[in-house]
Amino acid sequence: MRELHRVNQFQRLWQLSHGETQRLSVAAMAQHCFCSERHVRTLLRQWQEIGWLRWRGESGRGKQGELTFLVSPEQLRQQLLTQQLDAGEAVQALQVLDLDPERLVKMLRPLMGGQWQNQSPVLRIPYYRPMEPLRPLQLTGRAEQHLARQIFSGLTRFRGNDVEGDIAHHWQHDASGRDWYFWLRPQLSWHNDEPMQAAQLVEQLMQIRQTPRGLRLLSAIEKIEAPHPLAIRIQLNESDYWLPQRLAHQFCLLPHPDLADIGSGPWKLTHFTPEMVRLESHTRWHFQRPLIQRMEYWITPQLFDRDLGTSCSHPVQIAIGDPDELDKLRSVDRSISLGFCYLAPRISSHFSTKQAQLLIALIQRSGVIQQLPLAEGLITPSHELLPGWPVPLAASDAIALPQTLTLHYHLPVELHVMAQALVPLLAQYGCALTCVFHDVKSWRDDSDLSQADVVMGDRLIGDAPLFTLVNWLENDPLWLPLRAKVLQPALSAIAQQDSAMQRSALTQQLFQQLMSDGYLLPLFNYRYQVFAPPGVEGIQLNSLGWFDFTRAWIPPPTAANTVQPLPEPVP
Repeated sequence: MRELHRVNQFQRLWQLSHGETQRLSVAAMAQHCFCSERHVRTLLRQWQEIGWLRWRGESGRGKQGELTFLVSPEQLRQQLLTQQLDAGEAVQALQVLDLDPERLVKMLRPLMGGQWQNQSPVLRIPYYRPMEPLRPLQLTGRAEQHLARQIFSGLTRFRGNDVEGDIAHHWQHDASGRDWYFWLRPQLSWHNDEPMQAAQLVEQLMQIRQTPRGLRLLSAIEKIEAPHPLAIRIQLNESDYWLPQRLAHQFCLLPHPDLADIGSGPWKLTHFTPEMVRLESHTRWHFQRPLIQRMEYWITPQLFDRDLGTSCSHPVQIAIGDPDELDKLRSVDRSISLGFCYLAPRISSHFSTKQAQLLIALIQRSGVIQQLPLAEGLITPSHELLPGWPVPLAASDAIALPQTLTLHYHLPVELHVMAQALVPLLAQYGCALTCVFHDVKSWRDDSDLSQADVVMGDRLIGDAPLFTLVNWLENDPLWLPLRAKVLQPALSAIAQQDSAMQRSALTQQLFQQLMSDGYLLPLFNYRYQVFAPPGVEGIQLNSLGWFDFTRAWIPPPTAANTVQPLPEPVP
């Protein structure tokens, strides 16, 4: 990149005197800039014209002149970075950021948060890790799941505790609950402006059903067809009144059948690298258009170095803006997650129901969760599975724990702290606990839990918590042994209830039984929190701990900032 090369050449001269006025010959400058004397004279003329420096040369070969610097290389890099961002040149801008952490933090400070560029509002979010590829059937990270719902649409979508139309605006079913019609909105388009066809959606749904995850989710589906350009018919082999919720699930988000990064949601993906993820608003989205034109995730782990100051001590605490100036950021919303970290005993001949209940009772009465060495305000012990669903206190009969137990657990890191705390707790009762860590964010089909007596994990719950909990029992490998023996009849009975109230009552009854019988203990919930700088409005936490990108907005500036342009590159 020629502009950056010019800044680097300027910096070589600047470093000779650390910016102080100096006397140099053109020949010496050419040597330091690794170019010819003629080229240096061209650079000096250009740099003087745009106000970078002042040069007073003397006639005669080898004569020294006076060189006075008017700006620093750091100021020029900042200017170059801003210009490239204005022009949408993400890759070139990131080349400018090839700096040590302290300089990187200094340069990024004024660029994060809400900005107006080229008369368009842009919101930049510093993020602490690279993103996984945005493939709805494969996502496990909370941030990626949120992004997928911004980019891709489904036939239906979740809205709070309910489900509503998305690509489809209405649906209906026959009296048996086995024949369903979904009516599509007219004039739908993909992000590449290609018209959306009902046949494409049928093709995608059939492909989803051919995957292991999709087959479990949509196991009752017998046939999918498009009898009309604006209709999709789904026939089931048994009634399933969860079908609208299933079609709103993350696994049923619908990419273009030939272009995996193309969706039809409010935001289109325009840049995806380990350093940056950029979204731009989809002008032909079928709901209200976003109020911001561009969203950017800057993957800058350096900004989260505790030695440099941090705006995000944990992924559930999001900060938009300068991470080193927390006093200027304001907490705009906070909530307790519906999702929870849990402990699940696997009752067997080695580990009885009574012993599982004793283990749960020891955890509940020891206060071990309240004593975990975690940041204050990060978690709160779980007293309810969902609001109004209390966690029962386990009975502790006069029995002993097994002499040994094996615990398998995965991310987040708080579960590692919990596992470490359980080892001495159980040792007090004559039980040696072996801990096995799985470096994943959720249990996968290839997770080997056959040797686990106890399992710990994180159950993410977004919208529609009732369906999410039922789907957890239906699909998670954790519940496979119990599903085959006990759960399947109860889950089928719930799905076949036409009444939403009856499905809710039966679901609560099933989970209360699981907790009472020692199969499940919710451990703690996270405290979601989002910070934003002044001038970024409309930030409201959603159930995933993020915020609705379509509602955020940035008031226009009262006066435009002027930026001195860089010179045209020398041929």
